[in-house]
Amino acid sequence: MHNCGHVFDTLRSPKARARLGLPEKESPAAAANVTGVAASETPSLDPPKWQKVVPENLSPVELLGISVKLISSGHTERAIPLLREALVKDPDYIRALAVLGQTLLQKGEYAEAAQYLERVISKILANGVPTEGEELDIFILTSQWAGISNIEQGKHAEGLVQLERVAKLKEPAEPKSKVHYFDGLIILASALYDRGSKAEAVAYARLAAAYNPAKYNKFLEMCENGEDSFVVDLVGSRRRDY
Repeated sequence: MHNCGHVFDTLRSPKARARLGLPEKESPAAAANVTGVAASETPSLDPPKWQKVVPENLSPVELLGISVKLISSGHTERAIPLLREALVKDPDYIRALAVLGQTLLQKGEYAEAAQYLERVISKILANGVPTEGEELDIFILTSQWAGISNIEQGKHAEGLVQLERVAKLKEPAEPKSKVHYFDGLIILASALYDRGSKAEAVAYARLAAAYNPAKYNKFLEMCENGEDSFVVDLVGSRRRDY
């Protein structure tokens, strides 16, 4: 049985990050859209001016906006302190928690990533399971990332709990959330397949294939045929189509 670690390493690739809603290095606008930060809320700073930013003088929203631009430009190390400062100012800022969690996931700091992502999930669930809108989309994505973070640490049971949380949701009506939802089912299928639960993996892959045959049928076929390349090809072949 192959190792999930080889699979989730590919999440650091631009295609895989875009497919899961992670910021794209070449697209600050796309990254801002993922976090829900409007362009009007983000200070207009050229790269040289980022070095002169005084975090204490900025709001959590401004800090998040600059962080997203930095991440999108490949300056992750500069972004992380700003995200941490945003959370000092507002510990309950869900978007900052989510972006810091996903950024740490990309860096391979899985334990700390899981902590931030699980905080997002707990805060959202405090008001009940979301059913629509931006909160639902953030919930779906952070559940996927938290699942991956746990699996990468060898905490497979905990990771599956996070991934299965997405599968228990009602299929979203909003197009973007729907795409993330079925991506979540495929990620769950890949994790189950990797653990030897082929029948369950096939069941989830079939749901995704029924939603979008052109996109998911090949993964279903790989899963049904017991191909060792199923998980690796799954993540590596993703493309942005939304």
